[in-house]
Amino acid sequence: MTQPTVAAYGSWKSPITADAIVASSIGLGQVKLDGEAVYWTELRPQEKGRTAIARCTPDGTITDALPGEFNARSRVHEYGSGAFTVADGTIYFSHDGDRRIYRQTLNEAPVAISPEGPHRYADFMVDRQRQRLICICETHHPNQKEPENSLVSLPFEGGSELQTLQAGCDFYASPCLSPDGSHLAWLSWNHPNLPWDGTELWVAAVDADGSLGEVTKVAGGVEESIFQPSWSPDGVLHFVSDRTGWWNLYRWQQGEVKALCPMEAEFGLPQWVFGMSTYGFETADHILCTYTQQGLWYLARLDATSGKLTPIDIPYTAISSLQVNASGAAFIGSSPTQSSTLVRLTLATNTCTELRRSNQIEVDSHYLSIPEPIEFPTENGQTAYGFFYPPTNRDHAAPEAELPPLLVKSHGGPTAATSSALSFKIQYWTSRGVAVLDVNYGGSTGYGRAYCQRLKDKWGIVDVDDCTNGARYLAEQGRVDGNRLAIAGSSAGGYTTLAALTFRDTFKAGASYYGISDLEALARDTHKFESRYLDGLIGPYPERKDLYEARSPLHFTERLSCPIIFFQGAEDKVVPPNQAEAMVNQLRQKGLPVAYVLFEGEQHGFRRSETIKRALEGELYFYSRVFGFELADPVEPVVIDNLA
Repeated sequence: MTQPTVAAYGSWKSPITADAIVASSIGLGQVKLDGEAVYWTELRPQEKGRTAIARCTPDGTITDALPGEFNARSRVHEYGSGAFTVADGTIYFSHDGDRRIYRQTLNEAPVAISPEGPHRYADFMVDRQRQRLICICETHHPNQKEPENSLVSLPFEGGSELQTLQAGCDFYASPCLSPDGSHLAWLSWNHPNLPWDGTELWVAAVDADGSLGEVTKVAGGVEESIFQPSWSPDGVLHFVSDRTGWWNLYRWQQGEVKALCPMEAEFGLPQWVFGMSTYGFETADHILCTYTQQGLWYLARLDATSGKLTPIDIPYTAISSLQVNASGAAFIGSSPTQSSTLVRLTLATNTCTELRRSNQIEVDSHYLSIPEPIEFPTENGQTAYGFFYPPTNRDHAAPEAELPPLLVKSHGGPTAATSSALSFKIQYWTSRGVAVLDVNYGGSTGYGRAYCQRLKDKWGIVDVDDCTNGARYLAEQGRVDGNRLAIAGSSAGGYTTLAALTFRDTFKAGASYYGISDLEALARDTHKFESRYLDGLIGPYPERKDLYEARSPLHFTERLSCPIIFFQGAEDKVVPPNQAEAMVNQLRQKGLPVAYVLFEGEQHGFRRSETIKRALEGELYFYSRVFGFELADPVEPVVIDNLA
């Protein structure tokens, strides 16, 4: 290894380029097992953001399961997912082109089986006994303020109208049929709750005509969140509940609910999308499960009879989409040195076989920054959490007296969490000499219900304090340059970014990706799933209009004193472009350096490779001009208004 070249932080030449990231990256999503075959979704930026379904046969052969003109995507709740299922070699999926359900059998063209109309579908359950699908339906009636959500069924062969099984609640999710087909369980909840606030678990007998009989409430309520109801092979209903303050596993038997393994760990997740899974059954009494503690995920076996939890040694610290059947298991795993990977697990030997990686970039480990879990003091004597990534590049060293700029990452949601999984979008910065702090601020999941509830009525305060205090903590420790602190985030993380830049003076620059600047506009103009989200994060609207105004960065641009860049999708229905544009116009008038990059054809969350590349390079260019470091490689400039 040659002697490192001395160069200023931010100016290091890196093999992790935007071109390399988008050229070989895919988004691994929903996983399903069908016997020994593994199926999964792939979000492909190179195909204009199409979601494909891939298949791996027992011999390891991987093929596309759908023709290229089909896009397996659901838009129920706008965030969707849960867009397909598979049984006996037949795939049932939602096609984004017309929102209808299609049936795909091997070597045959997909056939539409759902009726035409203003419907969207997700969370499919196969009812073999009655030759039908059970799923969530979201109907968008013309001239109706909110769509109608319901639990419906339709025959495999199509050709008939939907049969409504349950309606009347604002939301439904997670239909699951008992092994003998005699009972159906599902989740429901109502405004103003989100599923991590409180849901209800219901069970009903299935009558001969396919309709549901008497309905029984098993668990849940307005202050108890239920996650992933599932039936064991012998017909016992299991689920995850946070009734103790932690999402733990339970089972319902003979009318009683029993905790299987009480502990301060999270076996559940915030249900932002459909089809999430953290456990499955090897046998009636042996559960393969995942759980998280202090931001790290673990895989284990749980003996449901004794409550004994036995960890399984695997090289992954973030795990999702776990699926289990008699033939084995599959999940998406990642670690600080490995990006998301589809893994097949042989149950008898605990052997992991990697089937598909989300990114094919081959990078020497000496270019990778290993995240350091940190705890730091924040307001009211409390503690917040994050992952710190120091600048790392084997070819470069910084001048002796220089400290690196810091980019604070504020995750979306805000009810979500960041993990230690390898992200080349983070390594893009650290390999160039920019430190990164990925913050799990108060309100994040994975640290218990009480930590998540810190954000109740305090959005725009607790999250901003935690991101700000994390940056200050690292600066006070002498690990980063306190005069070169930036913050960036998307969606809700974009709001935290804008609020931190407006209401605090810690950061010297920022980047908002489809972030919220006007909370009133969001309350008036967003989709059904999140339309009452702000009731719990801020207060009821319009009753607490004063709080919405007081916490909206758009109304306080006079407090801004640093440059900001905005990235926005032109077709975003969750946070429409007018949110960004109103703030950009005011910043232009004020004379602050500001850049606005609008992407036609993009929605909430960028899916196209050219967009992802442009945004990464545009943000880097922006910081280089603001913080005054030279770039090792030329990138396409962005127009920065008011920059001398």
